Amino acid sequence: MVKLSPPKGETDDGREINYERKGDIYKDRVTLLREKSAIFSENMSQQEVRFNEEQQKEKDQPNEAPEEEAAALRRASAASRRSALEKKQVGLGRSQMTKRLEPSLNWKTTVDAKKNKSSLRDTQEEKHGGRLEKSRPSTSPGKAQLIRKSAEKIEEIISESSSESEEDEEPPDHLQEANADLPSEYWQIQKLVKYLKGGNQTATVIALCCMQDFNLAQETCQLAIRDVGGLEVLINLLETDEVKCKIGSLKILKEISHNPQIRRNIVDLGGLPVMVNILDSPHKSLKCLAAETIANVAKFRRAWRAVRRHGGITKLVALLDCRQHATEPAERSLYEAHDGEVARCGALALWSCSKSYANKEAIRRAGGIPLLARLLKTSHENMLIPVVGTLQECASEENYRAAIKAERIIETLVKKLNSENKLLQKHCAMAIYQCAEDEETRELVRLHGGLRALASLLSNADNKERLAAVTGATWKCSTSKENVTKFREYKAIEALVGLLTDQPEEVLVNVVGALGECCREPEGRVTVRKRGGVQPLVDLLVGTNRALLVNVTKAIGACAVEPESMTIIDHLDGVRLLWSLLKNPHPDVKAGAAWALCPCIQNAKDAGEMVRSFVGGLELVVNLLKSDNKEVLASVCAAITNIAKDQENLAVITDHGVVPLLSKLANTNDDTLRRHLAEAISRCCMWGRNRVAFGEHKAVAPLVRYLKSNDTNVHRATAQALYQLSEDADNCITMHENGAVKLLLRMVGSPDQDLQEAAAGCISNIRRLALATEKARYN
Repeated sequence: MVKLSPPKGETDDGREINYERKGDIYKDRVTLLREKSAIFSENMSQQEVRFNEEQQKEKDQPNEAPEEEAAALRRASAASRRSALEKKQVGLGRSQMTKRLEPSLNWKTTVDAKKNKSSLRDTQEEKHGGRLEKSRPSTSPGKAQLIRKSAEKIEEIISESSSESEEDEEPPDHLQEANADLPSEYWQIQKLVKYLKGGNQTATVIALCCMQDFNLAQETCQLAIRDVGGLEVLINLLETDEVKCKIGSLKILKEISHNPQIRRNIVDLGGLPVMVNILDSPHKSLKCLAAETIANVAKFRRAWRAVRRHGGITKLVALLDCRQHATEPAERSLYEAHDGEVARCGALALWSCSKSYANKEAIRRAGGIPLLARLLKTSHENMLIPVVGTLQECASEENYRAAIKAERIIETLVKKLNSENKLLQKHCAMAIYQCAEDEETRELVRLHGGLRALASLLSNADNKERLAAVTGATWKCSTSKENVTKFREYKAIEALVGLLTDQPEEVLVNVVGALGECCREPEGRVTVRKRGGVQPLVDLLVGTNRALLVNVTKAIGACAVEPESMTIIDHLDGVRLLWSLLKNPHPDVKAGAAWALCPCIQNAKDAGEMVRSFVGGLELVVNLLKSDNKEVLASVCAAITNIAKDQENLAVITDHGVVPLLSKLANTNDDTLRRHLAEAISRCCMWGRNRVAFGEHKAVAPLVRYLKSNDTNVHRATAQALYQLSEDADNCITMHENGAVKLLLRMVGSPDQDLQEAAAGCISNIRRLALATEKARYN
């Protein structure tokens, strides 16, 4: 008997099937289990709270994450990954077990563990010289990792008071995530490292030679050596007595130490002291390789310190003496041929180490400057570049600049500017840039023909690094008036104007700085205007680079002295842009903008109306008198002096409380501030009862003390201010009580006519009051 199937939509017993959904839909299993199981939900909540608390604790104490906490996070992350992998393996089957399994993202614990682990790693940063650098844990097992952690803690405790700058932030560790992604070279190198560990002397040498056949500049090969513990083996080989093993090891270390991660591992493993000891070796090839490797490794602060503390600076300076053992002329040429490479490698290492202030001092005390000066006379460019590079770094210190002048190095640097080697030209220009802070050095550059060489190099704008160095040297040299005349003769100003567009900021800073110096002369201002340089200068006011803004404001202020240039600046809305820079957070930018506004207000056609057109501008200027920066205060006082020439503007700033703010600044010993403050007080006295208000706010007695200054400009401005204040009887009494008459009498005979008149007028007012008082007494 055949059993028939029930009709569609019915069960066996004849009931109709209901297709409507009765249950709930959950987005994942975690949500389902949370909903159905109270115990599961409670456990998950507790785990989330624990991880959140740990993450918050790491944020509150970013540099003090304990080792136990990190271990707990690693265990939690590993457990989560194992759980996720097991769940995935059940569904994939045996045929897919060989594939790389990814952790499930559905589990909150796994995600949180990863975040916490990443957060913990990111908090382990070293801050050196203003830059942050992420420290990566060494992948080598055991002792290497412990050494690194202890070294990092020591680095946080010990710090140097120097202007050392850390190298660029270390790139992330690009470990290969799957074995299938690794090239064959990775495994071949790891096999060779195993031979290094367990082989005899012959096998070790052969393995070292085979490793050099690989492309060690490739990151995969570098990390292959590190990952299997090869760095420890290579450093240990440096402590053996076998020269061949040392040479082979140093050759490999020299190549792979270009990698930032590798060089840090080398320092952590104590490789630098071993290399420093090799510098005493009688084998010149070992010395060269050790010095070159030190040059590659010593790119950051801990490495600089390690080299210095183990006597490396003294030993490297000794390598510079090519002829220390030579006596006869024939021997000298022989020693120069053999030891020239040793000196070059020593200079390379000193170049890397000279970025540290303490190392610069160590080089100078070890007698490095005379040896560097001697090496400058060679014609070998591969020797000259590290020598000049070392001098360039050291010339930032005043002691070095004096020694460089004494050794007559400037003349040699100027000659090398005419070299065909662009890199050598760059470093020579940078050395001149550092040394040109001194006026005598600027004169030496001019006398030896350096200005012509710099002007000719300005036309070659292809190499931006060299251009930055050349424009920097041009800027510093142009601070001397005689040099500006020579630059104008060599058409350098026209070349500088042509560099105002389409250049990187490091070039623009120097170009604008040089133009600012050249525009102090009337001929320079005319050249800049005729060459169309005013507009690109105004366009640079909208930038954000601090150094560039300081130089731009100075250049525009110099150009604004000329009425024709001022017309262009006003037409391009340059005055408004300068005024807006008064809100800049950097004091030096504020000061530069205020100084630039002074000639703009002086030479504007309708200065009073122009100033009033800036909404809130006068209140902003007055409020800047509350600054703590003396340069800002001096520049704002100068701006107020020009603003107060308009009576309406003077009335407005008086209402904003300029008198009490100026009076608070009277007790100062800074002559620049004294001069401009006195001028501002003199101008502000010409409105209402401001003279009386200055006396009430105790500004008169401090002004009298300004007359004891040695600056004639301060005397003139103070005498003019006292003359205006002496129109009030109470102020005259205060001046007389503080000995103003005796001081002013000396200045009546001054060759400065303005000072004469102001001093005489003030004495006249005091004397007139005295006579009136005496007459009233008799009557």
